[in-house]
Amino acid sequence: MRPKFLIALPTAAFLVACANSGSSYVPIIDGPVGPNFNVDLAQCQQISTQQGVVDESTASTAATSAVAAGAAAAIIDNSGNNALDAAIAGAVIGGAASTINNRQQQEAIIRNCMRGRGYNVVG
Repeated sequence: MRPKFLIALPTAAFLVACANSGSSYVPIIDGPVGPNFNVDLAQCQQISTQQGVVDESTASTAATSAVAAGAAAAIIDNSGNNALDAAIAGAVIGGAASTINNRQQQEAIIRNCMRGRGYNVVG
C-alpha cells in the first residue's frame, strides 16, 4: 500500500467523524432555555453556513502544503516518487486542516449568535 493512502484514509475518516460539528454544532447552554431555542439555534446555524467549510483558503492551504511537503521530500530523499507521495499527502493534510479551521469558525459564529440572542453559552 502506498504511503499516500495511509494518510488519506484516516484523514477522510476524521472528516466524516466531524459531521456533527461546524454548522450542525449545538452549543452547551447554562440555565433554562425558552420555547424559541430551537428556532434561534436553527437561525444561528443557518447564519454559520455563510462561512463555508471549503473556501479559497482551503485550496491555497492545500497547494502550499503540497509544495512544502514535496520539496522537503525531494531535498531529503531525492526521489521523485517519494516527493510526489509527500506532495499528495501534504495537500490532503493541508486541505483537512483548513476544513477543520473553517468548521471551528462556524461553531464560533453559532456561539456568538446564540449569546446575542440572550443565551448563556458555555461551550
